[in-house]
Amino acid sequence: MDAAVSSITELAPAKVNLALHVTGRRADGYHLLESLVVFTRFGDRVSVEASDEDRFSVSGPFADGVPADGGNLVVRARDGLRNAGGAETARPVAIRLEKNLPVASGVGGGSSDAAAALRALDRLWGLRLRADELADIGLALGADVPMCLTAKPLLARGVGDEISVMNDFPAHGLVLVNPGVAVSTPQVFAALDRRDNAGLPPMPRIFDFHGLRNWLDATRNDLEPAARTLEPAVGHALAALERAGAGFARMSGSGATGFGLFETGNVAKRAAAELRGRHPDWFVAATRSIPSGADPND
Repeated sequence: MDAAVSSITELAPAKVNLALHVTGRRADGYHLLESLVVFTRFGDRVSVEASDEDRFSVSGPFADGVPADGGNLVVRARDGLRNAGGAETARPVAIRLEKNLPVASGVGGGSSDAAAALRALDRLWGLRLRADELADIGLALGADVPMCLTAKPLLARGVGDEISVMNDFPAHGLVLVNPGVAVSTPQVFAALDRRDNAGLPPMPRIFDFHGLRNWLDATRNDLEPAARTLEPAVGHALAALERAGAGFARMSGSGATGFGLFETGNVAKRAAAELRGRHPDWFVAATRSIPSGADPND
């Protein structure tokens, strides 16, 4: 352990699937995807510090829906990294998870929490593992963890493990909305009409607001129709985002969180305030996406 580092806090940013095409299914049942993914300045936070014994605690507005035992991906990330680094180096730690994102809501909360824990503990323990080594540990925890380790604008293919980082992708104003319902990912995939859809169209030359919005018009989230059928509140949330002035609105991941794309961060903040006024029981967050080349913790 690096004696100069006693505690570390990492942002676990929300993961937003701007577009998600289901392009096939492997023999083992895993679905093949193509997805353009961004991460946001809003998310959970994971703090780690040296301790006399392992401890794990959860706080925040969505703490009640999170397991505080070995079933949590953060704890599994700690144990997986410890196995890789060795018990002598990977000494006991106290981990605190601040849960600001709704649970099981299509924005990668658990996977992003695990990725933040891996990044923080790698630094705290002074392991200095290569990015591919951390990704291998993350993939054993879930298909989304490697992309959450990257936490930059990216294209994900395969089961989500084939990652290409996007260059020159700017920040965008976003509003995240969850109508307070949970959608089962297995049920959404089981309800798909087809699993051999076309992949993403060619990327635009410039990903400014207008370029991104026009490109998104030619893309899909192939999970959204099934999620809307299973939980009509998904459609209500997206309609509310459009009424609030979103340039584009879509469900992220397998739902039920939707995102609205706005031309500036200030416009997004005004829209979020309007949405909170109309739907005080919904989760609403105005944020910005993390651009290419930026550190999520800056």
